[in-house]
Amino acid sequence: MKKIVLCGGGTAGHVYPALAVAEKLNDFEIHFFGGSGMEKEILKKFPKIKFHEIPAVKLERRLTPKNFLIPFRLFHAIKIAKKELSEVKPDIIFSKGGYVSVPVAMAGKKLGIPIVSHESDLSFGLANKIILHYCTTMCTTFEKTGKGNKKCVHTGQPIRQKIFDGQRQRFFSRTTHPTLLVLGGSLGAKFLNDLVFENLDKLTEKFNVLHICGKNNFQEITHENYHLMPFSENIEDIFASSDIVVSRAGSGVINELLALQKPMLLVPLSKKASRGDQIENAKLFVELGYAEMLEEEDCSPDKFIEKIEKTRKNAANLQKNMNRTAKNHATDEIANIIRKTAK
Repeated sequence: MKKIVLCGGGTAGHVYPALAVAEKLNDFEIHFFGGSGMEKEILKKFPKIKFHEIPAVKLERRLTPKNFLIPFRLFHAIKIAKKELSEVKPDIIFSKGGYVSVPVAMAGKKLGIPIVSHESDLSFGLANKIILHYCTTMCTTFEKTGKGNKKCVHTGQPIRQKIFDGQRQRFFSRTTHPTLLVLGGSLGAKFLNDLVFENLDKLTEKFNVLHICGKNNFQEITHENYHLMPFSENIEDIFASSDIVVSRAGSGVINELLALQKPMLLVPLSKKASRGDQIENAKLFVELGYAEMLEEEDCSPDKFIEKIEKTRKNAANLQKNMNRTAKNHATDEIANIIRKTAK
């Protein structure tokens, strides 16, 4: 049996797409190389996949003495990754990006192991800019991302099958109102959470509100027609129960919502807190007619309510545009690329 190492981490957006690909690789022995973040907890639910912890070497996007230590920490991480890879002896590595993937890709290249990677966002993140030099093939969610680069193949975003198997749950006794889901991403989003908390009365006048706030932002709040959760083990049921979604604009979640044809209002992370990739993703979805968008800098309580209402009124048109998109075959295509490269 062939062996594959999956690697990635930091957020669920790096982990779940890799696991979606793993679902298609029953003919491989599967190992996962990740950091000490949420990937370690997520992989505990997959006992058939052996987890190997590798140090994640993260670049801070600000002036800090920590960045001067990066070369030494990276050398140490490559050494550990090389040792683990030498023991596993994989036929191929599939990288889903994130800082922990960089030392794994570098070590894999040194050992002559072929590497297939995947970039979710419209523009390359720093980790994948580096990994592009080491990989055999870079798969991309968006066609524009790798245009003109011979290593890049447009596949789309790998999505877990369970996302399509959700069952609508009854969270609220009031059935005459649509259900609004608010998502802050796998780590939560204080900005979005505070907007919801401040506007609960107005929101619950017109909606039943499901709110996933992230475990670091959870607080006990009791309010009529409002259901607050730190996280969800059954996100597929939450999606199935929702009529409209307010979300950050990480590529993983917005492509899942696209596949499910859920009308969405995207509130991307600002450039103050990121490299601007979520803004690019959101603008593309607006351009394609899949979503409404509200940037943090323009976001007031009144504008927030106004945009949600606009999304509700425009829901049928957004779904019509999403329905025109070809069905997602990315997971199968990436699995086939992995098999061909492993040979």
